[in-house]
Amino acid sequence: MQITELETHYKSIRDNFNENFRLRIHRSISWLKRAEIEENEDMKFVSLWIAFNAAYAKELSVLGGDRISFERFLKSLCSLDKAGKIEHIVWYDSRQAIGKLLDNKFLLKAFWDFHNGKISEIKYNNARAKSIQNFRLVLEDRNTAGILLFLFDRLYVMRNQIIHGGSTYGSSTNRDQVRDSCRILTALLPEMLQIMMNNHNEVDWGKPFYPVVKE
Repeated sequence: MQITELETHYKSIRDNFNENFRLRIHRSISWLKRAEIEENEDMKFVSLWIAFNAAYAKELSVLGGDRISFERFLKSLCSLDKAGKIEHIVWYDSRQAIGKLLDNKFLLKAFWDFHNGKISEIKYNNARAKSIQNFRLVLEDRNTAGILLFLFDRLYVMRNQIIHGGSTYGSSTNRDQVRDSCRILTALLPEMLQIMMNNHNEVDWGKPFYPVVKE
């Protein structure tokens, strides 16, 4: 789905949404539009991640943490994906790119925990082996939500690397993984927002963590 098409659809039905949901979708689309015209891939990834954050983020103290929030968000989307748009992206359109990211040890949190001295090499190897085993299980079950959880865990590591200054701007070292991540998010996010709008009354999408406050 094209961003312009998504925005046109949003504007045609936004009066049906409550204020919190309308703000959530409006913010997310604004960052998708920014990502669409961004030429630098690092900045494009950041804009896409913010668009994702705007779509799912809730009051974190209520849910117990950021990761729990996006786990619930992804599972809800997959259960509501009646047309199979997300499923098609995961298993067909972006399957190769997703596979490369999931196989990239540099996007595994345990890899950096080991290299930063937080865990032993044995614990790292066990964590990687467990990740591979669990990944095989979701593959065998053709579990789309499970694949997305693996994917966004990897993307979250990349997000931390970029946002917290753990990578060089425009570096060739991580260029392929940044490029693949941008392509995947560009494909997924518009479909996610479309599903949300089609089901705005089916799920409690929650209150944005930073609502508009007028003085």
